[in-house]
Amino acid sequence: MVAGKQQFNVWLPGELVKRVKHASVDANVSLSVFVERALDQHLEQLESEGEGEES
Repeated sequence: MVAGKQQFNVWLPGELVKRVKHASVDANVSLSVFVERALDQHLEQLESEGEGEES
């Protein structure tokens, strides 16, 4: 296990998994790093738009 990290399992459509795997190879990063960056960027975008704020 990597220090400070936790495993997070999700079920995704097969075609999306394939696209993400290919994109991580194209970006020359591990699948974990690619998904971490994608999720972080998406959440930052939501927060900057005010959609991630609690009511």
